[in-house]
Amino acid sequence: MPQNTKLNLVQTQKQVQKLSAQQIMVVKLLELPTVEFEERIHNELIDNPALEEGREVSLDDHEDENAFDEHEEQAESRHDDQEMNDYLLNDDDEIPAYQLQTHNRSAGEQVREIPFSDSTSFYESVKAQISEHYFTEQQKQIAEYLIGSLDDDGLLRKPMDGLIDDLFVYEGIEVTEKEVLEVLKVIQEFDPAGIGARNLQECLLIQIRRKMKAAHGDQTALNLLRDEETVISKYFEEFTHKHKEKIQQRMALDKDYFEQVFKELTRLNPRPGASLGEAMDKNFQQIIPDFIVETGDGGDITLSLNDKNVPALHISNEYKQLAEEQGKLKTPQSRDAVKYLRGYIDRAQNFIDAIRQRQQTLLTTMKAIIELQRDFFLTGDDAQLHPMILKDVAERAKLDISTVSRVSNSKYVQTNFGIFRLKHFFSDGYTTEDGTELTVRQIQKFIKEAIDGEDKDNPLTDDELTVLLKEKGYPLARRTVAKYRQNLNIPVARLRK
Repeated sequence: MPQNTKLNLVQTQKQVQKLSAQQIMVVKLLELPTVEFEERIHNELIDNPALEEGREVSLDDHEDENAFDEHEEQAESRHDDQEMNDYLLNDDDEIPAYQLQTHNRSAGEQVREIPFSDSTSFYESVKAQISEHYFTEQQKQIAEYLIGSLDDDGLLRKPMDGLIDDLFVYEGIEVTEKEVLEVLKVIQEFDPAGIGARNLQECLLIQIRRKMKAAHGDQTALNLLRDEETVISKYFEEFTHKHKEKIQQRMALDKDYFEQVFKELTRLNPRPGASLGEAMDKNFQQIIPDFIVETGDGGDITLSLNDKNVPALHISNEYKQLAEEQGKLKTPQSRDAVKYLRGYIDRAQNFIDAIRQRQQTLLTTMKAIIELQRDFFLTGDDAQLHPMILKDVAERAKLDISTVSRVSNSKYVQTNFGIFRLKHFFSDGYTTEDGTELTVRQIQKFIKEAIDGEDKDNPLTDDELTVLLKEKGYPLARRTVAKYRQNLNIPVARLRK
């Protein structure tokens, strides 16, 4: 060994947070909408013989089974109501002017199911394409999760580190960024072109490059597409601000030819997910609400979980008695038997505890949303929605932001005014010059009303809309106004003539 070679031993300390199996179960149950939650309980009842449906019946209860059967539902409802109210209302805050209750309707009463018109599932349509490509079992899990994480535009805007963390929490698999990117690259080959892009620039480039493959051998078309690719890859910021002359000069292209390049670029689809939904036949799907919020004439608001199909669960008395008997034998065989039986019993108890925590968390979150958006639940008027973000609900509910995000991601609430996604109640805020708080939705409403009332021979430009908003006391930037207009799927002024 050379004399100048030194070996150094360095001790480092690294903190790694690992979720317990119980925490992972709670997180998974929390994110499930009502129908999938009911199915999950059904599957657990099949898989775990120590878990049984119904209220636990002690030996003494058998002396008067008829009385027990007659009062079981009523007693269960009182117990659950009291336990949930104690949990939610045991703080120093003033009790709100509405009641909290779990589902305690009579056995014959049915929760109204309001038809919700929706397009064929975007998720299922994209997911079906997985079978057309070769994936390992783990890659299939990654692919399904990535597809489920696409937003309404069909883009994957979630940060990579967040995806990796969620894959561990929800799917129980540890992956590297490289492994996720390998699967994502394949998803970006799915139809429609642009699906799975991480931003608008990548979305447009995917579409251009797919056209280049299709135009193989057509040199004229390829030259045009290469120039389109150059615009998006090198001059994307200028392109989004429509600085056409600046791009043309930098690329040293003929004006008429560049107009053709720009025209082709405007035909690309910035929202491939939305176009897929529009291209499909509409059908009616029954959306089962997770919450029921009822507003009385006197302004009282009642919140309940839609859990009419969620059974009460308990641990099998037979399994507990058998484990107790085996424990008294003190033999090697009995120890193995006890270990086997206790495994199912502990799993059943953990599942029951996880369900209880899920229900409590759902009610706590929805309670906070109602408190923050009380004016909407009294009137049903979107104009009464206040600016509200995940952090606001998390602080009010005293929960983690990630927990609130999981609750609101795939849940629906039935109100006197229809069924709404929980996401409907979230919106960034804007404070006007006089201190009035507005939601983005209210600003979009003003933009839509202005455009609806415009002179169709001389439609309002984004600059003119910006001036109108400023006159109303909303001094927004032109690019912000353009973004809100685009979110409303309203084309630019020259296309509205």
